[in-house]
Amino acid sequence: MNEQKPDNRPLKVFLINLDRAGDRLTAMQEKLDRVGLQFERVAAVDGEILDFPLAEFSERSFRFMHGRRRNPGEIGCYLSHVECARRLLVSECEFALVLEDDLEFPEDLTELLQAALDAGSAWDILRLSTVNRGRKFSFAKLTEKRSLAIALTREKGSGAYLINRRAAHWFVEKLLPMRLPFDLAFDVEFFDGLKSAFVSPVPIDQMIGLPSQIQSKRRRYHRSRWHYLTVLPYRAFIEASRLFFRLWRLSVAFVHAFAAALWKSDEIGSGVAQFPRNAVKQAGDTQ
Repeated sequence: MNEQKPDNRPLKVFLINLDRAGDRLTAMQEKLDRVGLQFERVAAVDGEILDFPLAEFSERSFRFMHGRRRNPGEIGCYLSHVECARRLLVSECEFALVLEDDLEFPEDLTELLQAALDAGSAWDILRLSTVNRGRKFSFAKLTEKRSLAIALTREKGSGAYLINRRAAHWFVEKLLPMRLPFDLAFDVEFFDGLKSAFVSPVPIDQMIGLPSQIQSKRRRYHRSRWHYLTVLPYRAFIEASRLFFRLWRLSVAFVHAFAAALWKSDEIGSGVAQFPRNAVKQAGDTQ
């Protein structure tokens, strides 16, 4: 198995790819070679060959919460992402970069990945792509070009993201059976106390013009307008919850940043800056 280890901390790189999409694999191999990332291919679950009913998929919950009949392609995508989490957990690595096979990478990808691992205490899920254009509120500097940010509204797309082992356990233990498309399911991490963030500006482009292997057939799985009797109340609850939890987290981050700035200015003003903060505290404790 191949792995990238920025700063000697293991990072697994998983590329999800259907067996019948060899052209996409070749293209992604070339792109990842250019940015110096070695990867482990994860054969995507092909929804077209799944037998239903399926223990890993709750049709009743999917219709109630999402308002559509099952889409085998969405189910295969979902199970493929959960498989990546399983593979992280059976490895000795702390983090995984999960990639779908229709992406474009920025020139500073290696730099931002290293910075993201350095800031690993700030996130459990770090999203590197999206198909939406909602505002991302920055709360910490990541590199000269990019910051860590929080989205207060729903963001779809799961083309590229980082997870740690805590998030991987959540994927495997709490996200099955499937009740929502994957990009919506892992966007409600706040209910279980996980921390999600974005890199802003969003670095990886998953809107590169390739035909979708899922969305092109999506309309055939729509239900009647009556599904809104369950879906709209559920979505309203999710959006309100997301706004509350993430706004609270953003506020706490700003308070911590403000307090750190005050401490730094006090240190400089008093001449204490030449000593580590814990050393000053230890000196005070001995008096």
